[in-house]
Amino acid sequence: MEELKFKTNIKCSGCVATTTPYLNEVAGGGNWNVNVAYPSKILTVTTAKEKQNEIIKVVEKAGYKAEAI
Repeated sequence: MEELKFKTNIKCSGCVATTTPYLNEVAGGGNWNVNVAYPSKILTVTTAKEKQNEIIKVVEKAGYKAEAI
């Protein structure tokens, strides 16, 4: 398992609530975090490197953007 980081436009607790079911499905609850207090809104996910594209897709499915950094 690796720590993957993504720059996102998830900007508030409501946005986090919207993306939670999607990210929990792919990464599992407790394996991800979005730092909405930080200006670049970094999503950190602890998962297999192979899931990077899947994480991006589910964030987009939830209505937000994610870019691997």
